[in-house]
Amino acid sequence: MTSTFSALDYAIFIGYAVLILGVGLWVSRDKKGHQKNAEDYFLASKSLPWWAVGASLIAANISAEQFIGMSGSGFKIGLAIASYEWMAALTLIIVGKYFLPIFIEKGLYTIPEFVEQRYSTNLKTILAVFWISLYVFVNLASVLYLGSLALETIMGIPMAYGVLGLGLFAAAYSLYGGLSAVSWTDVIQVVFLVLGGLVTTYLALNAVSGGGGMWAGFAAIYEAAPDKFAMILDKDHPEYMNLPGIGVLVGGMWVANIYYWGFNQYIIQRTLAAKSLKESQRGILFAAGLKLILPLIVVIPGIAAYVMTQDAAVMTSLGEAAANKPPTGANPDYAYPWLLQFLPTGLKGLAFAALAAAIVSSLASMLNSTSTIFTMDIYKPYIHPDADDRATVRMGRISAAVALAIACVMAPLLGGIDQAFQFIQEYTGVVSPGILAVFILGLFWKKTTNRGAITGALASIPIAMYFKVAPKGWSDSALFVELPFLDQMGLTTLLTMAVIALVSRSEGKGADDAKGITLSRNTFATEPLYNIGAFAVLTVLAFLYAFFWG
Repeated sequence: MTSTFSALDYAIFIGYAVLILGVGLWVSRDKKGHQKNAEDYFLASKSLPWWAVGASLIAANISAEQFIGMSGSGFKIGLAIASYEWMAALTLIIVGKYFLPIFIEKGLYTIPEFVEQRYSTNLKTILAVFWISLYVFVNLASVLYLGSLALETIMGIPMAYGVLGLGLFAAAYSLYGGLSAVSWTDVIQVVFLVLGGLVTTYLALNAVSGGGGMWAGFAAIYEAAPDKFAMILDKDHPEYMNLPGIGVLVGGMWVANIYYWGFNQYIIQRTLAAKSLKESQRGILFAAGLKLILPLIVVIPGIAAYVMTQDAAVMTSLGEAAANKPPTGANPDYAYPWLLQFLPTGLKGLAFAALAAAIVSSLASMLNSTSTIFTMDIYKPYIHPDADDRATVRMGRISAAVALAIACVMAPLLGGIDQAFQFIQEYTGVVSPGILAVFILGLFWKKTTNRGAITGALASIPIAMYFKVAPKGWSDSALFVELPFLDQMGLTTLLTMAVIALVSRSEGKGADDAKGITLSRNTFATEPLYNIGAFAVLTVLAFLYAFFWG
């Protein structure tokens, strides 16, 4: 697909890039007479207000896997994929009330640090190595791949150059400034992300309705493809194995969401950098509110693209460009890039800036968190225990650069996967149940022992693989059952928790573990504003699921 960018589109995009780099470098500067220390670099000096925390959470979360991957799933599956966004809003409320008070009270830099305080240094190191590997080989690589796929589709930029360009853009300010640069630029990125995304949605719906506007477009796609608006899929739906009906609400999606929002370093790091627990919780609430509108930006365009490609009259009205790599059931991830080419001059540059903002902000967040875990959990304890502030910050920058280089090599190797968003969720889901089980029991069951946690974490992988990979010819035997991967995640979590509980009971003889966390009613007390906001989010969610049930 050749570029149809005008000079104005290029000017808007370049202006966005200059603004981000300028703000990132400005907030990264060393204050006169002050040597940047670990708290400055990895936790933004613990100075973030609630609105910066919330904006940064969304910017870190929304990336190419949402814009490209989730729009692709919207094209192929429909609105049901929005459960990842709407269930996340509820998860954020839970994280803010029940997890953050414990994490912030302990003064954490990293999530593996909590594992060390609650369990042992050995388990912390195991999980630190796991997270670094996951971030580099799955998260960073997939964001670079999907982002460069968008550049290739929209502007004809070869994959290799797109990967390199995106990586260097993110590194230009994040490696030098750390979390402070990432978080403050995220506030700007979210503005581009939301405005540019809404513009794309509006114009796609306007095109479907033949110029009748957004609401007419909604009515048109709902009438043309009502099956795409079922939130709870029936068992006979071809995508039931990806989104297993009511299991989405009561099953493994809770595993995916609580693991991601509660124990994922590049997400939770923003909340640890807030001025106070109250500011952190308000930021979480702000992010939950934004989550409610995100399907409008990342799912509805995919459904609109589906309706457009099924309507010969609409395709004819779009002209020759409509024949340029249109999305199909075989390649749904072309849906969002395909839509962008129909935007008018100027707005195309804004929409592309929104996509770039989503990609670059997530890359910067992942790089910073990868370097935080390596530096604080590997480098300082094992390689250079006496490292001063200068050496610690320098190693943070070096480790981020190495992680980026590896991910750039890996990214092009991910080509050819179908529904990238589902692919990422499914393969992360092999390891997330075990980690979630270790954390949940460690937080809320004082009898959990270190040996129990290690045994459970190690056992979770073969348990997950039992559900996922049946030996050739055995898939129909009584020993193996075929389950949706979300159901697999839910069962793996429950079985892993059972393993941890059994080992802990046998070792501790029913006594509380010495490192168990003492909780009280006051631990989870929240201000009235948080409670009112949480109730509002729950009310909206109840309405959305009731209206789009099936």
